Amino acid sequence: MSDPTTSPQEAAPLHGILAEYDNPTALVLASRKVRDAGFSRWDTYTPFPIHGIDKAMGIKMTILPWIVMCAALIGLGTAVWLQWWTNAVNYPWIISGKPFWSWPANVPIWFELTVLFSAFASLAGMLVLNNLPQPSHPLDLKERFARASDDRFFLLIQASDPKFDEADIRQLLAETTPVFIEDVAEDRVTSDKIPRALIYVGVLAAFASLVPFAFFAKARNATTETGRFQLVWDMDFSPAYKPQETNPLFEDKRATRQTPAGTVAQGELRADDHLYLGKTKAGTFVSAMPKGLTVDADMMALGKAQFGIYCAPCHGLLGDGNGMVHKRAETLGGGWVPPSNLHQEYIRQMPAGQLFDTITNGVRNMPSYAAQIEPEERWAIILYVRALQKSQGASVADLSEADRAQLK
Repeated sequence: MSDPTTSPQEAAPLHGILAEYDNPTALVLASRKVRDAGFSRWDTYTPFPIHGIDKAMGIKMTILPWIVMCAALIGLGTAVWLQWWTNAVNYPWIISGKPFWSWPANVPIWFELTVLFSAFASLAGMLVLNNLPQPSHPLDLKERFARASDDRFFLLIQASDPKFDEADIRQLLAETTPVFIEDVAEDRVTSDKIPRALIYVGVLAAFASLVPFAFFAKARNATTETGRFQLVWDMDFSPAYKPQETNPLFEDKRATRQTPAGTVAQGELRADDHLYLGKTKAGTFVSAMPKGLTVDADMMALGKAQFGIYCAPCHGLLGDGNGMVHKRAETLGGGWVPPSNLHQEYIRQMPAGQLFDTITNGVRNMPSYAAQIEPEERWAIILYVRALQKSQGASVADLSEADRAQLK
């Protein structure tokens, strides 16, 4: 018969021998001795990480990085396949002529799933490799061990170690100058069965988690006249007003808000009247090119190119008003008014600003080209028109001495 004065815990078999130290240096030295003695089932417990303790214990690199890398590759592969299958196979949708499958657009999802799978693998791998979670442990019953999270350092050699010999281990630990050595018995106090209440709560939680999905399934396959139920209804059910409707929210009762005085569209702040209007502050047409533009061969080439695109069809490549549009109109008849000959004297004497205004706003049958030609390009066209006018109306006096000599 068992002794009635002996508690279940006192009669429990030995779990291991625990040594307590008051500083991390002593623990590291003790770990080296235990490692060199060849023990395999032992561990240390400290209130904070100790640099070099893993090397002192002989801990080798775990396979956790390999687990994380494999999970990352699986996550990457899953993301690539998911994006390709959904966009190019299951639900191909043309968006602005873009290809169904284009890898740059899918990189964020690749990154997200790679990180997600890696994070889950890190957590699960750490728990499995460390045999966690442990609802109970024999050390939990040791009052002294509570200081492992405060200011004490512990080393435990388990009785399940193949080299375990109680007398030899006590002698080995005594040589490491511990503060205290004591036996740790197996836990016979804490029940190893899962509490029934926890099982019931888990079952109820599992069934409760299915309820939202049941509502989702019902909502997808049912019709209603009342609309969807939403916790945040602002976006779907907020009052929307059409332009020109009455809106009681504002003092003037207008749904369309008035543009504040002096508002300028983004990128349209053009304060230089000379450059953007071809006029002075007083409103008269300028005769010179804007100071901000560089008159050179590049500007002349730009003007020639733009003139060929927008002006030559009507005015001709020489600016004489004999373009292909004019020739076609003459064959059709019908009272066609020919384009202006840019070499006429009144146009030659016309200020450059007036030419700019004509290109910008149009004149008679000529439409406005403000939307097609940028202001700088309009000045380049004017420069080229002046060159055309000079080439067609030059006199011998305009030539250099060498050129006049060649003519003679």
